[in-house]
Amino acid sequence: MAETKTKKGKKSGAKSNGVPKLKFNTGWEYAPAPESKTHIKLNDRYELFINGKFVKPLSGKYFETINPATEEKIAEVAEANVADVDKAVKAARNAYEKVWKKIPGSERAKYIFRISRMIQERAREFAVIESMDGGKAIRESRDVDVPLAANHFFYYAGWADKLEYAFPGRVPRSLGVAGQIIPWNFPLLMAAWKIAPAIATGNTVVLKPAETTPLTALKLAEIIQESGLPDGVVNIVTGFGQTGADIVNHADIDKIAFTGSTEVGKIIQKAVAGTNKKITLELGGKAANIIFEDAPLDQAVEGVINGIYFNQGHVCCAGSRLFVQESVYNIVLRKLKDRIETLIVGDPLDKNTDIGAINSKTQLETINKYINIGKKEGAEMYQSSCPIPGRGFFCRPTLFTNVAQSNRIAQEEIFGPVLAIQTFRTDEEVIEKANNTPYGLSAGVWTDKGSKIFNLTTKMRAGVVWANTYNKFDPSSPFGGYKESGYGREGGLHGLSAYLKI
Repeated sequence: MAETKTKKGKKSGAKSNGVPKLKFNTGWEYAPAPESKTHIKLNDRYELFINGKFVKPLSGKYFETINPATEEKIAEVAEANVADVDKAVKAARNAYEKVWKKIPGSERAKYIFRISRMIQERAREFAVIESMDGGKAIRESRDVDVPLAANHFFYYAGWADKLEYAFPGRVPRSLGVAGQIIPWNFPLLMAAWKIAPAIATGNTVVLKPAETTPLTALKLAEIIQESGLPDGVVNIVTGFGQTGADIVNHADIDKIAFTGSTEVGKIIQKAVAGTNKKITLELGGKAANIIFEDAPLDQAVEGVINGIYFNQGHVCCAGSRLFVQESVYNIVLRKLKDRIETLIVGDPLDKNTDIGAINSKTQLETINKYINIGKKEGAEMYQSSCPIPGRGFFCRPTLFTNVAQSNRIAQEEIFGPVLAIQTFRTDEEVIEKANNTPYGLSAGVWTDKGSKIFNLTTKMRAGVVWANTYNKFDPSSPFGGYKESGYGREGGLHGLSAYLKI
């Protein structure tokens, strides 16, 4: 990484790909280090992936997917209608009945292992496309999203021929056709979370990616096609909310797996009520990150940064509420402000970038709306002074202090780099505050005392509680929430049972 020293406060007019050179507040300037795009292959137009082939939509409609960092069009993508969805479901049903449910688990595993290896082989391409289409920093795509996606296929391939050991004394059977709908924050990883356990357990799939981030799912379809997976086992249809509704309402779908907003999750829950469809929902969150006075403070502050800013706040488990014990509040706040001043906001493909682009103009407007709400409610706002590009959808890292428990920024999911900070004195107080939200997806605890960790993990209503770390994922660990964060689990053995009759 090239570095050039400048006088503190001096601005540089040099640009790379239209993005200004960015500096730390120390006066050190980092030369642009953009990831190359020459090795990736993108089509001008993408069709639907049905029955092992890319086919034109019966709707005849296409929509544009854009780069949120530049606002430039990347490609046109097919928009599936109800007839397209029906075609995909029929292909999945035919593949299930005639091929997939009949072959032994060891044969299914071979295909899934192959997909995992092919993702690894094309990891650089996937990482670049993920950052272009979704706006997240290349370091996040390269080091987290793509490796975890490959790992999920690898993990579930290992279970495909061992289901009787996963559920000893019981007889696991596949469900049939799974309809899966995924969000825009982890496009490739969410596809892996959904597809891998479904096909490992003998089901077939109709998947709909988010309309703003369809490209890595369609690139995954290319890999699935090249892997030799039997036609129709995985089908990928693109479109908007109506396409997802058509999947949910299709009579020949046996299982619905949805990751997205609580509002849409409630609609899906009502739609499948009274049917025989099995359902798992992974919905919104408003995670509490708790720092006790005996915590390793530098490590805790870095964990907070990782939990809310490095991912632009674009994760449902983002640690968007920070609770700090009163005795160390001033120290933590100073360290936190100093740290966010060092964060670089800019070109997602630049390896120096810490915080990339917000996924869409609509989402940026939502974030700015909540920032204004926080100020109107009387909270004190602090934003980094870092420069941001003049084009694209960007938001500086933001934190609020003097936040009341009733403030909307402390209760509602923002899905952006906005942190609400509160203080506490006792364990009982912070447990009550942390649980006082409609959500219950995740939480974090920072302390030197193991007994304190176990005390909080047994009393906090959160599906995942990280101790002295944050946002750590593993294919063998279940993930999911309580209350309005949904129900059911993905990952681990729990992720297998969601796709089986046991």
